[in-house]
Amino acid sequence: MKFEKPAGTNPVDRMHVVGQPHDRIDGPKKTTGTAPYAYEWHDIAPDVAYGYIVDAAIAKGRIISMNTQPALNAPGVFAVVTAENAGPLGKGERNAASLLGGPDIEHYQQAVALVVAETFEQARAAASLVQVEYQREPGAYDLAKEKPSVTTPPEDQPDQDVGDFATAWATAAVKLDAIYTTPDQSHMAMEPHASMAVWEGDKLTLWTSNQMINWAHTDLAETLNIPQENIRVISPYIGGGFGGKLFLRSDALLAALGARAVKRPVKVMLPRPLIPNNTTHRPATIQHIRIGTDRDGKISAIAHDSWSGNLPDGTPETAVNQTRFLYAGAHRHTGLRLARLDLPEGNAMRAPGETPGLMALEIAIDEMATKAGVDPVEFRILNDTQVDPANPDRPFSRRQLIACLRTGAERFGWQQRHATPGEVREGNWLIGMGMAAGFRDNLVAPSGARVALDASGTLTVETDMTDIGTGSYTIIAQTAAEMLGLPLESVDVRLGDSAFPISAGSGGQWGANTSTAGVYAACVKLRESIAKKLGFNPETAVFEAGEICGDGRRVSLREATADGALSAEDKIEFGDLAEKYQQSTFAGHFVEVGVDAATGEIRVRRMLAVCAAGRILNPKTARSQVIGAMTMGIGAALMEELAVDTRQGYFVNHDLAAYEVPVHADIPEQEVIFLDDTDPISSPMKAKGVGELGLCGVSAAIDNAVYNATGVRVRDYPVRLDSLLSELPDVV
Repeated sequence: MKFEKPAGTNPVDRMHVVGQPHDRIDGPKKTTGTAPYAYEWHDIAPDVAYGYIVDAAIAKGRIISMNTQPALNAPGVFAVVTAENAGPLGKGERNAASLLGGPDIEHYQQAVALVVAETFEQARAAASLVQVEYQREPGAYDLAKEKPSVTTPPEDQPDQDVGDFATAWATAAVKLDAIYTTPDQSHMAMEPHASMAVWEGDKLTLWTSNQMINWAHTDLAETLNIPQENIRVISPYIGGGFGGKLFLRSDALLAALGARAVKRPVKVMLPRPLIPNNTTHRPATIQHIRIGTDRDGKISAIAHDSWSGNLPDGTPETAVNQTRFLYAGAHRHTGLRLARLDLPEGNAMRAPGETPGLMALEIAIDEMATKAGVDPVEFRILNDTQVDPANPDRPFSRRQLIACLRTGAERFGWQQRHATPGEVREGNWLIGMGMAAGFRDNLVAPSGARVALDASGTLTVETDMTDIGTGSYTIIAQTAAEMLGLPLESVDVRLGDSAFPISAGSGGQWGANTSTAGVYAACVKLRESIAKKLGFNPETAVFEAGEICGDGRRVSLREATADGALSAEDKIEFGDLAEKYQQSTFAGHFVEVGVDAATGEIRVRRMLAVCAAGRILNPKTARSQVIGAMTMGIGAALMEELAVDTRQGYFVNHDLAAYEVPVHADIPEQEVIFLDDTDPISSPMKAKGVGELGLCGVSAAIDNAVYNATGVRVRDYPVRLDSLLSELPDVV
């Protein structure tokens, strides 16, 4: 199905099932522990062996020698796989570094060997016996030190200049020129990266924890140098990803290599301390923002440059994305700079680009509001735009940022906020309110599905879409049930298998909208088959209550399957609407904090997110996504940071004992409001996405609240006690 013009009225608009707060249909399996994750397919491979990774002890250099014999002599060991004996390997297009290193080492804790043994404990013990001698080479590990040498933009990320920024900046009545920094961060999903591989002849089946089945499928084939049709990738349940499982990782490749070497199934799981350095992380940024306004606070000039680092084949953190669209201003500049660093690979983490970009931009906007003497909410409203600022002939498909801000301000009690910092106290606590705008692009991609209706009245849906705890099973079932007029319990959804039609996958906030649109397309084709078989006009027939209706007749759908099941397969493909219209999602984030006047301890007291994110397919699961994102925003604002050892080139705090994330005690009252934002330009579902929007802007809202409480403006994340203590006495 081609989606080339705005959607008209269609069966989803009835919203008998879609748009309703149904419980997650995978919930009972998740809560009873019967949902099998990648490491838990015990009945598939009862004779499984275990692999344990040997990782590089240097960040850059070469392996001079490797003695695996002590490990091979250890009890229970079957094999030790290395780059030397694994056979010729390629590299997937989405991997910045080789997943099995040697002789060259590209980053600290890069996998250099896999020990395969009868038990996990034997493999782990033997891995410690592998003796590796390295030749260490100097590396670049400090973004701040490398930043001055980065003068040109990446080839595929040119600067964007609109109007004459330099002149507008020079003549602006009110100006801000500031540097903001965000640290390296880790996904820290609850389920570690894990895989199990089984070979049958030259055919490989891989059970893995991966958000994008097709990406894993194609990159694994390219890495192993075997045809794609010889590989099947299965990932029906994933215990969190946040972007860290978008790509093929070392556990998947080494499970496949280990299983091929020992000719039996092999499981590989990355130990928690290995994940931050061995897989991917959100790269640190240094962001330079300049904003100029007239005396009334109207933006005339805005510039945003961001520096980040990565491996030679890596990409920059696109932290200026939102600045190109969020606010008006005739004279504009945005630019990215990429430093070559020898740290582990930087890549996507929930709302890549906009999350760190808004952590800086929305503090800068708050600072400008203060300088201009305008309320922060009103300042953002004053500088709203309904068109792409770089191309005024290109409007937004839907843009309800003002409604998000107005609704949020009213619900949160913003009118009670004291504009002067440090004026509100409750005992020893300084109380402050802050807010920020949220923005995330609406991305779309082709997505396919297969549907089949059998004689029992069960509708089966198959697509390689994944569920990373987001509710994919449920919204896909809701879509199919709505389209065929069936109860939700009559739909059987099967996900996460490369044998199924290729979907858009889970990532980029495109998963819900595009995967359900693919199911919609397949259901349209099945509806046509049913209608024609039963003598109805497909254009006017109505499917409801397990029947097809039209022209004064009602016929049970089961009559269409009396001779056997009916099936259909299709995919949604998007035309050029994204070029004609800027498609984005918007939010208003509001936060109240308390700051201990003596110690600088920060406590988030309450939070509100007002979201305009297209049609909400399931408000219950959508709310779960947003409050989870808001929780991540607390972590990013106040505690999360991968500490870089700039001498040796690795992340020091590489486990949950030292990498701090929010816990239940850190989480206050959280409220989420979804505005009616049905967008026919986005897809036939008229939806967008909300799982990443809920994070975009949250951290800045917290920082802005801390400023309102204390008068201390912090431009470097995370905001810690030591960021405040030296300034607090003057405020107190």
